[in-house]
Amino acid sequence: MSVTLNTRHALQLIFLLTTGILLSACKQETKVAAGADPAGVYTLVSVNGNKVPASISHDGTALQVRSGSFTIKADGTCGTTTIFVPPSGKEATREVSATYTREGSKLTMQWQGAGMTTGTIEGNTLTMNNEGIVFVFEK
Repeated sequence: MSVTLNTRHALQLIFLLTTGILLSACKQETKVAAGADPAGVYTLVSVNGNKVPASISHDGTALQVRSGSFTIKADGTCGTTTIFVPPSGKEATREVSATYTREGSKLTMQWQGAGMTTGTIEGNTLTMNNEGIVFVFEK
């Protein structure tokens, strides 16, 4: 049963890392300079202040994040790709897509099959803080 719980926690953490969200109730803020175009590919550079690859723990489950990217397109869609190693030890890749809206300096992302979140874009840096885990991407 312990293995089942660890696997369940690992899957939750993987989803969190990939989408920057676990639940639709998560609230995160984003700032985009007025008139700035947020479209582009952002590369994951750190998780919780640790340079990627980074080992993190969420709900008692350890996970290594090897790399990731966040793509924002001008057509109102975006997505993430994350490469990670769960407790099983086998490297995995997860891709998740969303639509986004822009209101002034704020981007709000609605994830397919999941919740809604926002992030902060300052210059070429996209930062998202979800349930205390901080993800930083650079364009």
